[in-house]
Amino acid sequence: MEMQQNIPIYKLVIVGANGGIGRQCVEQALQAGHLVTAILRNPAKLAIEHPNLKKVSGDVMQPGAFENNFENQDAVISAIGVAGGVGSDKPTALYSQGNANILKAMEQKGIKRMFLISASAIEISPVLPFYIRLVEKYVVQKLLKHMYTDLLKMEVVIKSSNISWTIIRPPQLTNQAVTGTYRIAINAFLKNCLKISRADVAHFIINNIANRDIYQATVEIGY
Repeated sequence: MEMQQNIPIYKLVIVGANGGIGRQCVEQALQAGHLVTAILRNPAKLAIEHPNLKKVSGDVMQPGAFENNFENQDAVISAIGVAGGVGSDKPTALYSQGNANILKAMEQKGIKRMFLISASAIEISPVLPFYIRLVEKYVVQKLLKHMYTDLLKMEVVIKSSNISWTIIRPPQLTNQAVTGTYRIAINAFLKNCLKISRADVAHFIINNIANRDIYQATVEIGY
């Protein structure tokens, strides 16, 4: 799929703006000329200063703490995530309840566009190599059982809404620099979807805000 060219200036709310993908979204959105409202629990942790950036404190698990910042915005990018990962998996409702709270705020303020981050391994891809499927099913899904359970709940909540959502399911995330070169599959499994950088996930988001091909769609992305 070709990336969009000459994208207009958008007013973007980025929630979880200090996470790996969230921070990349902030940086790349500002580079593209967008107006960014970054919502995170501790704004001081986002060491980015820019005239088009507004940093505000907000906790998605506390309704009423962030809704005012959704006024007159074009799209929301939810990059919220739990700390830790493999070895630190604990029961959570951050993805499902947090994004449900964001969705409610969007509906109240009339925002129709949303990006969310899920994970490719929550559903075993039939087009991955056999040994990778075994590792995902018997290792990854067990080690991240609680996180994946909540991500699945999140997807159900979002897919039942009427907004123009895009759920991105990246595979293993890396800290490599942005390349702008990657493959995607829309509402399908991506063959050999093994790795993608956080920077390139952000690149895809920022360059496809108004891409109707991915409205109400799940996107796998990888190299």
